[in-house]
Amino acid sequence: EEGQTRGCDILLMPDFELPHRLYIDELGDELGSALHQFQIINDKPWEGPIFFISIKIKPTQARYGESQMICLCLVWALEKLNYVLEGCAFEAITDFTSFKSLLNMKTPTRHLLTLQIALEEHMGNVTIVHNYGNIHEN
Repeated sequence: EEGQTRGCDILLMPDFELPHRLYIDELGDELGSALHQFQIINDKPWEGPIFFISIKIKPTQARYGESQMICLCLVWALEKLNYVLEGCAFEAITDFTSFKSLLNMKTPTRHLLTLQIALEEHMGNVTIVHNYGNIHEN
């Protein structure tokens, strides 16, 4: 049903000793992110959500291409969740196939360079992971 999270009836408290998983996606006119973590619940490992956040994009951002939009989504999510992710290991998971190569471009556009610089403080802690679209359903 619309407005409900899939199979989620609790939000976990973050455990700063464990790695996090940050799912990012561009959803038409919105950017969305879900911060998850694997924790032991009832003696079983379970991946559960800690936060769900989203924002409507601005009219000027609506002209961005998919690559710029995904970079913007990651930068925005890291700004909003910095107090949780700062200094922690985490995976940034996206269904955008060439996201890793965008972050490592030798001659990025001015806009992508700005986004790369914004991501620099987290680059030692983040691993970029590609999930195919039909798997990326959290």
